[in-house]
Amino acid sequence: MVTPNQIERIVRAALDEDAPWGDLTSEYFIPASATARAALVAREPGVFSGGGVFAAAFRLTDPSIDVRAHVADGTAFTTGDVLASVSGPARAVLTAERVGLNLVQRMSGVATLTSRYVAEVGHTGARIADTRKTTPGLRTLERQAVRDGGGHNHRYSLSDAVMLKDNHLAVLAATRTGSLTDILRASIARLPHTTHVEVEVDRLDQIPAVLAAGVGTIMLDNFSLADLRTGVAEIAGRAVVEASGGVSLETVRAIAETGVDVISVGALTHSARALDLGLDVDLDLTAADRP
Repeated sequence: MVTPNQIERIVRAALDEDAPWGDLTSEYFIPASATARAALVAREPGVFSGGGVFAAAFRLTDPSIDVRAHVADGTAFTTGDVLASVSGPARAVLTAERVGLNLVQRMSGVATLTSRYVAEVGHTGARIADTRKTTPGLRTLERQAVRDGGGHNHRYSLSDAVMLKDNHLAVLAATRTGSLTDILRASIARLPHTTHVEVEVDRLDQIPAVLAAGVGTIMLDNFSLADLRTGVAEIAGRAVVEASGGVSLETVRAIAETGVDVISVGALTHSARALDLGLDVDLDLTAADRP
């Protein structure tokens, strides 16, 4: 779960980027006494994500702004639904508007796309998982959006699990002597006992050596459906089986039906379209402010 500290760090950086020396438009053209009401409205259906991030954009701009969520993260909505409301000093509302919208649109887009993948595999036991193909600096938010869409998270970073991919194996083959099984076993023996180890293979004949090393997960990368079935049968529950590569909304159902445990989908974060949400603002001017 994304923490309040993570939200604040990301939102503060976004606000500093958007108004490094203040908001000239609002400060010079909007009366200081004006207040505003705004509604976050869905322009298309989807799954909501980022309510806390949206609220933080306004709260960190001016703590007196009141933001009220009308739907919870992970909730499906339809066109025209009011997802949140905002009220407070007009200058601050207008200053925070774009940052709040950008982040909630991005997160809701990821959640919505994830929910579509999850729906395609709901009749199987397969999990839909994200990857490290995230927007730099926004990983915690995008990972939360995947969860809000019903998906699961893969390892968070390079620091919290071992994942040997094709390039790692190529370097090992060129620099280490002995069988792949022995090399893997020797390295695993040096790891803390709590560290999960995953190895990617791209051919069926690689599976026995990796399986014999006692790894926790074997990734079958860009396998045909027939080879996925064969790989699942060969591994036979002795490791978690992950499928990756060539995954789309059109192919994910058939991949899940081969019996794999996890399907990792980079598209959840690297190809999700920002959802169309709008902030409809009304200004309340005092009599003195009106022309």
